[in-house]
Amino acid sequence: MSRAVVFLADGFEEVEALTVVDLLRRAGIEVVTVSISDSLTLVGRSHIEVGADVMFGDLQHPEQADMFILPGGQPGTTYLGEHEGVAKTLAAANEAKKYICAICAAPTVLAKQGYLKGRKAACYPGLENVLEENGAEPVTDEEVVKDGRFITSRGVGTAIPFALKLIKVLAGEDRAREIGRSIVYKAE
Repeated sequence: MSRAVVFLADGFEEVEALTVVDLLRRAGIEVVTVSISDSLTLVGRSHIEVGADVMFGDLQHPEQADMFILPGGQPGTTYLGEHEGVAKTLAAANEAKKYICAICAAPTVLAKQGYLKGRKAACYPGLENVLEENGAEPVTDEEVVKDGRFITSRGVGTAIPFALKLIKVLAGEDRAREIGRSIVYKAE
């Protein structure tokens, strides 16, 4: 069974994070939500409280995960970008050739850490300059962009196609289509 880790910080975008968690779990993918804040209970950007599975310090065997996911939202994206543990985990994931994924403002975290240099990437409209400043090639006419092991997307409105792309990568195209149909969404 594939395993994905979703990092959460206070101020995360609820739709982006929970759509990914929900659809990946429907597909039979193990998903662990990880709080990088001071509590298992986080408050999203729309003031919705969500309970994470584990605190960052209690994450067991991150090296066994196949994919690491950063949702957007503010100030959640800022906190993700400032967290040394997240940075170290992403560096180890990159070294191990794992999938690293981000949506909305969170691709800027990957860009600033150098992962998107020379790669195509999507992000929230208006943040393309951050990608360019860090050597990435912004893509504005696609909902989800996969360049190698890096998958990025634009925002709340692209959360479902983003999640389905992650399922396609981890569980196959047929499973992604099946999940898309089950939620009355046309999968790619």
